[in-house]
Amino acid sequence: MVLGLIIGVAFLACILLVVVLFAAMYNGLVKSRNFVDNAWSQIDVQLKRRYDLIPNIVETVKGYAAHERDTFENITKARAAVMEAKTPHEAAEASNMLSSTLKSLFAVAENYPDLKANANFQDLQRQLKETEDKIAYARQFYNDTVTKYNNMIQTIPRNIVAMIAGFKKRELFETAEAEERAAPQVRF
Repeated sequence: MVLGLIIGVAFLACILLVVVLFAAMYNGLVKSRNFVDNAWSQIDVQLKRRYDLIPNIVETVKGYAAHERDTFENITKARAAVMEAKTPHEAAEASNMLSSTLKSLFAVAENYPDLKANANFQDLQRQLKETEDKIAYARQFYNDTVTKYNNMIQTIPRNIVAMIAGFKKRELFETAEAEERAAPQVRF
């Protein structure tokens, strides 16, 4: 009778230990997933800041380069695509397209010395550069956070908890084209 009680208590202790470990791993996965969501929000904040800055810089350049309509239309389309992106992959593609069209805008600005000397344009250019730097940092932080999360859900024993609880792998924020991986050079 005493032996049966000891075995019963040991069995219950083992079950309790498994439940506590499962809960601890689950909570760790939830925290990690929330860090990923937060990191994505930081990218979103910076993309929104860039989105808000672009009309100002476009309007400033328009005053000097009214005949560059295609450049302005492409920037508007690319800007809209960034805000409509739903996944990191879509956002990366749209952001890269926007960066490319901004290069065209700055190339247009090269042809207008008065524009390059305009204090408003210089301030907008500085703000855009700062925003691009913040986006780059936010992308790096997001990718680091996603890598940690993906490692958690793919390694033993958390992968078992992740599979049971339905945790899914997240995408990194990547640039597809090799030429887009190089930093754009903007000179005035």
